[in-house]
Amino acid sequence: MASDLKKYIEDSVKLDDGPPARYQLQLKRVNLDKESDEESKLRRFTLGEQERDQSHDNKTLLLVGESGSGKTTLINALVNYVMGVEFEHKIWFEVVTDEEESTESQTKAVSVYEVFGFEGEIFPYPLTIIDTPGFGNTGGLEKDQIIIELLQGLFCIPDGVNTVNAVGLVMKASENKLNERTAYILNAVTSLFGKDMEKNIVIMMTHSMKGKPKNALKALENAKILCARDETNQLVYFQFNNRQKETIEDESDKEDANDAFMTSIREIRKFTTFLETTEPQSLTMTSEVMKERIRLTACIQNLKERVKHIEMKQEAIKRTPKPCH
Repeated sequence: MASDLKKYIEDSVKLDDGPPARYQLQLKRVNLDKESDEESKLRRFTLGEQERDQSHDNKTLLLVGESGSGKTTLINALVNYVMGVEFEHKIWFEVVTDEEESTESQTKAVSVYEVFGFEGEIFPYPLTIIDTPGFGNTGGLEKDQIIIELLQGLFCIPDGVNTVNAVGLVMKASENKLNERTAYILNAVTSLFGKDMEKNIVIMMTHSMKGKPKNALKALENAKILCARDETNQLVYFQFNNRQKETIEDESDKEDANDAFMTSIREIRKFTTFLETTEPQSLTMTSEVMKERIRLTACIQNLKERVKHIEMKQEAIKRTPKPCH
């Protein structure tokens, strides 16, 4: 095991003996919206130290998906891959835990995870992951719209995100239909970036077993979700198994766990190749478009309020008794 991994084990909080032994990484936190930890809706968590001359090499991934789609495990799998964790190490690092994901504060905040200091043969770049709250919580479309506005804020603020290399739409491989709300959310997020971003949007299939997820792919086609396509015009997707952190109790478990681990490793390597061959999309124009949308939304809301006020005055006039002559 590399000395860097041993260092992070020593600095982390042990969650479970395993195997694999689970550790929660200790990250540096900055609230981008300048709010308190309890109130912040835009947070950045950093692992490692960024070198000044490496900022232009950074790869940024934005993840969106329904609650329970498996984003948490996918994020942790990506971080473990970048850190160089292997199955034989019998360890598993977490930047976000299932317990954190289920809290109310987590469901309302956009979190940016930065990983520095592991650039090498495995993953030659620093990695940034933008984690959006799970769509489809009990708050309805009104809360889902807040998530869209939080992303708008992240792309507009000075210390926010300026470029995105890929947008990952996270969904379970077993899905056979996208409900109207899910389709609305996915299209709403992709519409933030404009037509140029389409070739950077990919599908991240979680809880995947062996074989092609035909039903899920058909559901995406039927919903007309805009995303990247390969040379045969097929949707670009990657499959991940979410069992890497499950406790291994016997040889049967070990074999299954190894298969799950290697499946995710293989797919992350394919995803890395995709990142290397895809041009990053600048969000400068996107942020300007978003600012204009916010301004127009405010104007429309103002007009609605003025119309309502006029209607109320007209109604009041109608109710006022006419003077007798």
